[in-house]
Amino acid sequence: MRKKITGGRFDAERALYHSVMTDIENCTFAGPADGESVLKESRDINVSGCGFSLRYPMWHVDGFTLRGSEMDELTRAAIWYSARGKISDCTLRGIKAVRECSDIEIRRAEIVSAEFGWKSSGITLIDTNIQSEYIFFDSRDIRLENVGMSGKYSFQYVENLVIENSRLDTKDAFWHAKNVTVRDTEVKGEYLGWFSDGLTLINCKISGTQPLCYCKNLRLINCEMAPDCDLAFEYSDVEADIIGHITSVKNPKSGTVTCDSVGEIITDDPVTECTGRVVTRG
Repeated sequence: MRKKITGGRFDAERALYHSVMTDIENCTFAGPADGESVLKESRDINVSGCGFSLRYPMWHVDGFTLRGSEMDELTRAAIWYSARGKISDCTLRGIKAVRECSDIEIRRAEIVSAEFGWKSSGITLIDTNIQSEYIFFDSRDIRLENVGMSGKYSFQYVENLVIENSRLDTKDAFWHAKNVTVRDTEVKGEYLGWFSDGLTLINCKISGTQPLCYCKNLRLINCEMAPDCDLAFEYSDVEADIIGHITSVKNPKSGTVTCDSVGEIITDDPVTECTGRVVTRG
């Protein structure tokens, strides 16, 4: 039989510790006691319409929903070591909001959280806006759909990532990433994709200096590159089909870059053998 908690205010240490089969509605987790870990080690809980302003509220939680709730900037490290969760229509503002979690789906959220999603697996973001530095560092099996993202140093060391219909305003994205597919997305990022393996961009608009260098198994299909995309593809193994103009290409290691026109092809002083070609249509 499920338990229900409604309209309470809790600020003590571990106030609702190890809640099981519990529905928690319209509660506030804040106050002078400033207690930590209010819902730690809980199982099968539904949280809705709640406000959080305490540290570490949902650690080691297995099976949960979090709906229509807000975690403010004081809710640091909010959801760690947790699994099988669904988060919807929420605001998450504390640093390091999600870490070492698995199988978490987030929909229609507003997130401002540096170091979000580290060392996690099976995380999905849909119809969500997020500001974060080092988002999804060293994570696996990640999916983003209709996401507006701004930050720096994104998706480093990530593996098995799919991004669709999104807008990324970042820097140094996808460094050392493996098996990444980005589709129908605007990607703004300086030094994009360096040292990646298996990065594929389809129907994307790309901007930012020195993109896609030192890549293995790099593919671009029906993509566009902004005028600031200079010195592209240095030492990369690449097959690229670019619609329109490329400002400059430098020392592609292997493969073919096909485009409508190119401003400059630079082949000076390579440190390794470079056999890549640039082909212009017509």
